Amino acid sequence: MRAAGLDATGPGFELTPPKGGYIWWYLDAMSDDGAHGITIIAFLGSVFSPYYAWARRRGRGDPMQHCAMNIALYGKSSRWAMTERGSSAVRRGADWLAIGPSRMEWDERGLSVHIEEMAVPLPRRVRGTVRLRPSAVETRTLALDEAGRHLWRPIAPCARAEITLQSPGLCWSGPAYFDTNRGERPLEADFSCWDWTRAQVPGGTAVLYNVKRRDGGPDLQLAMRYEERGGVNDFAPPPRLDLPPSGWRMVRQIAGAPAHPPRVVRTLEDAPFYARSVVGTHILGGAVTAMHESLSLDRFRRIAVQAMLPFRMPRV
Repeated sequence: MRAAGLDATGPGFELTPPKGGYIWWYLDAMSDDGAHGITIIAFLGSVFSPYYAWARRRGRGDPMQHCAMNIALYGKSSRWAMTERGSSAVRRGADWLAIGPSRMEWDERGLSVHIEEMAVPLPRRVRGTVRLRPSAVETRTLALDEAGRHLWRPIAPCARAEITLQSPGLCWSGPAYFDTNRGERPLEADFSCWDWTRAQVPGGTAVLYNVKRRDGGPDLQLAMRYEERGGVNDFAPPPRLDLPPSGWRMVRQIAGAPAHPPRVVRTLEDAPFYARSVVGTHILGGAVTAMHESLSLDRFRRIAVQAMLPFRMPRV
């Protein structure tokens, strides 16, 4: 792990996923007062795209024909944008990536995201800039499966973000996180489900992954504490505790302390195969407010579920 600006490794925007594969870059931030939140995901080979899934079933599956910049705003001015585009709408270099009119740029200060999207289902603009400033940059990449087909790198586990939006008119700042995942095969080919948690802890960020492999191998459990000024330490994953099911009856679990039952503060996204939530739990001996996601790839594989998605994922 290296301090930001000191020869830190970039995010790898120049990489191209193989046929049937994917790369995404994920950013989330919450305002200091908890009133606002944002998630941004740039996809090359959009893993949750029904169009990409249908193309793979027809033997095509070119990931560069299924790219999107997903923007989700939470709070009073909530909005969702995820327009899928083909390869002609993608431009990039080692330190920048543009998908349609939106763009990510990486430099010695961190990441800047310039957003120009249209929300659905109500057609409202999402326009503005997000600037993420890491306190350190992580260089380690971890495999999520035995074969090493799916890789995860938490680029900036400890960061701050400044959000300035013209549409809707918002300006706030707060703790943030930035990572990337890439894989050679569809997620649903190798995993049945997973959940992921990140939370601020004193002096750093705790990140936990729990992955259930489709081949029946043992669950992968990762638990790491990233220090604000660099350095990472693994720790024993806490017990897994049940959360209430989502509105779509998604099973949700999170690591925590049995003496302090976790609680869902707010469900940010509630989809047939996915839930993103803000959860109060205990990690490393203290109470934390965590960003949490639950993903059921068994559900995503269902044709009926994929047929429900285009209204939230229009394709240009």
